[in-house]
Amino acid sequence: MMARADAVAKLDRAPRALIDPFQRAISYLRVSVTDRCDFRCVYCMSEHMAFLPKADLLSLEELDRLCSVFIGKGVSKLRLTGGEPLVRRGIMTLVKSLSRHLESGALKELTLTTNGSQLTKYAAELKACGIERINVSLDTLDADKFRAITRWGDLGKVLEGVDAAQAAGLRIKINAVALKGVNEDELAPLLEWAHGRGMDMTVIEVMPLGDIGEERLDQYMPLSMVRARLAERYTLEDIDYRTGGPARYARVKETGGVLGFITPMTHNFCESCNRVRLTCTGTLYMCLGQSDAADLRAPLRASDANDRIDAAIDEAIARKPRGHDFIIDRRHRRPALARHMSVTGG
Repeated sequence: MMARADAVAKLDRAPRALIDPFQRAISYLRVSVTDRCDFRCVYCMSEHMAFLPKADLLSLEELDRLCSVFIGKGVSKLRLTGGEPLVRRGIMTLVKSLSRHLESGALKELTLTTNGSQLTKYAAELKACGIERINVSLDTLDADKFRAITRWGDLGKVLEGVDAAQAAGLRIKINAVALKGVNEDELAPLLEWAHGRGMDMTVIEVMPLGDIGEERLDQYMPLSMVRARLAERYTLEDIDYRTGGPARYARVKETGGVLGFITPMTHNFCESCNRVRLTCTGTLYMCLGQSDAADLRAPLRASDANDRIDAAIDEAIARKPRGHDFIIDRRHRRPALARHMSVTGG
């Protein structure tokens, strides 16, 4: 009888699972470890970006603690993002620490999204920490165009990073943002290059965040158009394939590879959303396309116990909206949200 009472008491003390108001289980946390990046991609940040003072950032130990609380509440997939996560000083200390949750089985996957510029340095170490696959953002294989999109990125360095990652045994998915008039004619060659190297690829609609001028409006390209053009050249067979993210996938019969489509504008994925985003300052966004957020830094620093963090997370998840409000506003030339993608986390 006493053993049963102890078991019930232990369950009562266990952190509550994260279920939002629409009965969606929140099992995926994206963590921006820094707002800084060594590129300035036109759809992600402004050319003269004002970065956060380093004093405002959570320490790596604080990020680890917050992530661990989420994992204790049922998060089973954790993705490190930025900015560019691999430019954060000491980042591998955090990766190594979080890998203990892979070893315990509490975390099913630890992964990251990167621009590839630092992979030559870190690929083998990432693999050694239990990371099995990564996403690499790459919109073109044209060196001049790559420099224009990233404002000063070096394509050669990124391709060397891809080589290093594959040599280390990491699986790679290429993420390409479809930009009308910029890379729309390169998506097929990029697809063949990726699949030819055994990498999946996902195409993403440009999102209306940050600076939205005439050029950005004109670059918006619905993926229905992208898919229709690709279907003229390839046989696309829809498949029931999931990686925990928002993409819908098809297999390309001619290449044998997988092609994903992320369509926040034309066909949102909100009904199955299982994600929240944590910034490097401890701000939790329950939806990428909404401005509502919760401060986790204050409860984190208020006590060495996690009770206040648990309560703050529960209160935030209770406010998670049904979906986002993305729209390309051509009349007023304004973004759906004024914050840049790099502030929230890619």
